[in-house]
Amino acid sequence: MMLCSFELEGAMSRRQKMFVMAVVLPLILTPFTAFSQSTNGSGTRTAWGDPDLQGVWTSSTYTPLERPDNLGDQAFLSEEELTSLNELLTEEGVDPLRARSVLSADSEEERIERTRQSQENIHYDNSVWLREEQPRRLSTARTSLIVDPPDGRIPALTAAATEREAMRRQESRWLVYNLATPSYASHHTRTLQERCLAWRHEGPPMLPASYNDLIQIFQTENHVVIMQEMRANKVRIVPLDGRSHLSSKIRQWPGDSVGRWEGETLVVETVNFNEKVTFNGANVGLHVVERFTRMDDDTIRYEFTVDDQTTWVRAWSAEFPLMKREGPLYEYACHEGNYDIRHILEVARNLEQAARQ
Repeated sequence: MMLCSFELEGAMSRRQKMFVMAVVLPLILTPFTAFSQSTNGSGTRTAWGDPDLQGVWTSSTYTPLERPDNLGDQAFLSEEELTSLNELLTEEGVDPLRARSVLSADSEEERIERTRQSQENIHYDNSVWLREEQPRRLSTARTSLIVDPPDGRIPALTAAATEREAMRRQESRWLVYNLATPSYASHHTRTLQERCLAWRHEGPPMLPASYNDLIQIFQTENHVVIMQEMRANKVRIVPLDGRSHLSSKIRQWPGDSVGRWEGETLVVETVNFNEKVTFNGANVGLHVVERFTRMDDDTIRYEFTVDDQTTWVRAWSAEFPLMKREGPLYEYACHEGNYDIRHILEVARNLEQAARQ
């Protein structure tokens, strides 16, 4: 049986398609210069006066979401540490996937080892196929993206969330990542990412992706459009016209987002997530507040606060820069048609048959 992510997600309604054609397509076809004009030190503004967030940006960074245990209460790297690490991380031959754990290393030798491809994972040369024109680095001196709590760690789960997570782990189909001992019984036991239904980084809130990390932003007077390069869900179209959230009876994979301007900052609030997509253990009570602030021509400060009283003992916040890139942003199709799900299961059956012989 061949699965298709479009069948699993459901097709867009005719009204949704017409809206995308009316709002997004003109923005793509119109040069950015038609929408913006120069202003003072706060950056640029649109022709109608809002801060201009438009363009192609990247969330590229090696800074981890949570502070590694070995760094204790060290919230920031020294200037010397940051310079030394970035020199190491931008050398030729660095494996961008393995290097994500570089701050967890306890010695210089271990740091070097963690930037190189391991012999257990040689089906791709990650230093080649994940190479970027501007090499990935630590984009901030912080030792974690999390800024609150001060320890740089996700707060503890509530008792109810702990029980809920234990039940979810009995069936990996609702997990983003595989269990330590994954099941290949059927497509239902494969993860959300593997079935191209949801990526952990696409949010909201957004997190830096391991690769394909571009984000394109369009603006009109009444909407902001956020289009991530690697995404499973639709382009996010955020209304700015003061409307209320949809009814709590209408729950979606990426929730329901509405936005507003607070001075120079775009604030986007999202609620009404469904029970299938989890963000670090969260559930339908997840409430996300994102903030986009243009700091200069090349940088947007992206901040988010997440709260779910049924999941964590307290709210928590993170921030990281979005950095300007030339683009363009190309189409991302996951494994188109979900062919790889069939291939993964075929290999599992072949291995099982070989073991019986």
